[in-house]
Amino acid sequence: MIDRPLTLMAVHAHPDDEATSTGGVLARYAAEGIRTVLVTCTDGGCGDGPGGVKPGDPGHDPQAVAGMRRKELEASADVLKISDLETLDYADSGMMGWPSNDAPGSFWKTPVEEGATRLAELMRHYRPDVVVTYDENGFYGHPDHIQAHRITMAAVEMTELTPKVYWTTMPHSGIQRFGEIMREFQEDLPGDAVPGEAVPEPDPDELAALAELGLPDDQITTWVDTTAYSGQKFDSLAAHASQGENIFFLKMGKERFGELMGMETFLRVQDATGAPVPENDLFAGLR
Repeated sequence: MIDRPLTLMAVHAHPDDEATSTGGVLARYAAEGIRTVLVTCTDGGCGDGPGGVKPGDPGHDPQAVAGMRRKELEASADVLKISDLETLDYADSGMMGWPSNDAPGSFWKTPVEEGATRLAELMRHYRPDVVVTYDENGFYGHPDHIQAHRITMAAVEMTELTPKVYWTTMPHSGIQRFGEIMREFQEDLPGDAVPGEAVPEPDPDELAALAELGLPDDQITTWVDTTAYSGQKFDSLAAHASQGENIFFLKMGKERFGELMGMETFLRVQDATGAPVPENDLFAGLR
């Protein structure tokens, strides 16, 4: 056991990523008196602009989008009661294969050592007991998520610290349930369908790709019940209103959201406590 406040550091790629996979643990552990530190690596400039204007379309201004998303990130952090918000402010790289991947200053093109050195400085300052980021594929192959993984693991190596390190993931059972909810939601949509015609199914290619994500349930090491904080998690996502078109979860309402998103799951990849797995607390063995 340690004689100072416990600290959780979550390293994410973009504004709004903090809410999707870790909003529950950030809210829960803040409520338990744990210091919560959020590091957001990019400015989110490749997100939607006002009115839903897309990157590359006329009127899309990455700098203006970044400024808007910074305010949304701050609002989300307030909702989750995050203790400390740090931003590295690299340029958003966009989706894999976009020209913005290679733009000057993009996170994807930044040398890993450079980003890791900056993050290591933050780790030495906050001395996190638990660090959370993505797996080596950034969960779904986004370049900025992959880069966030790379600099996080390198930063841990650069320091003398020995935090428990986790990668976000989803159980296959949860992904299956998500697919079912997508179908239910599609069937419940009013108005758009032509009378007498079946409501179109979600894109089968998207569902097939979804099914390949995550891990088998028995490979997941850590299951954290955040049901009591699902309302905060929903509100933190809603704070990113400019990206609402891309956040499917907001369309299902708080009740259904809570049913689907009340458990956050992780793969523990570094541990010096010897706490047995599966575990139900990121801080198992530390308190």
